[in-house]
Amino acid sequence: MQIKENSFLVTGGASGLGESVARVIVEQGGNVVIADLNESAGQTLVAELGDSARFVRCDITNGDEVKSAVEMAENAFGSLQGSINCAGIVVVQKLLDRDNNPADLESFSRGVNINLVGSFNVARLVAASIAKRIANDNSAGDHVEKNADQGIIINTASIAAFDGQVGQASYSSSKAGVVGLTLPLARELARHGIRVMTIAPGVFATPMMESIPEKAREQLEAGVPYPKRLGAPNEFAKLVTHIIDNAYLNGEVIRLDGAIRMV
Repeated sequence: MQIKENSFLVTGGASGLGESVARVIVEQGGNVVIADLNESAGQTLVAELGDSARFVRCDITNGDEVKSAVEMAENAFGSLQGSINCAGIVVVQKLLDRDNNPADLESFSRGVNINLVGSFNVARLVAASIAKRIANDNSAGDHVEKNADQGIIINTASIAAFDGQVGQASYSSSKAGVVGLTLPLARELARHGIRVMTIAPGVFATPMMESIPEKAREQLEAGVPYPKRLGAPNEFAKLVTHIIDNAYLNGEVIRLDGAIRMV
């Protein structure tokens, strides 16, 4: 599948990894619907990207809001070919605090709901849109060629899915759930020619990292074997474009982390 003249939904697309993905899609001749809660940043980005981009305020855990984002892509660009789900949050809390009080269950559940349930919500509605397009093409007499690449769903996990740290119970388990979605969804959607992939990024230079102390940032960089730095968002976007282009990538999780292993 090529990016040019195709349309993609990018959640969390107003900043960080998602913003970089949205920019690359438009640069390569594609169309993008940016779904994000940050309306100001999203509208500013769309104004910069031009007619190939649209913005919709969207909570990925809300079925109606994600459906509206999918319908925007269908109405604005004719059809939807895939999604790149970059929306997510980090919840940090220990199971027991210093006084042995238990963790807040609501905070744990919020992380799982946004990162895991939200990813599933986006995938189900995007897949339905693509499958409906294929069915309509067939009913119109347009033969869909065997092994034709019809769509792509790319989710974002994290190396925390494999190397979770103390205090990351919600984040790590939710991202491990995203990893666990990958193969079952790829197998199910194979009959539609829809591929499912997951990227597990390491430590990247995103707005989330701007809030941590400089010393902590330096320690993170020192822990990356090579190259000894934080990942750049455009490197994440480059991997997204390769996945879209390479039809034999399916049902797999790719770590993008400079060989870092958290201990």
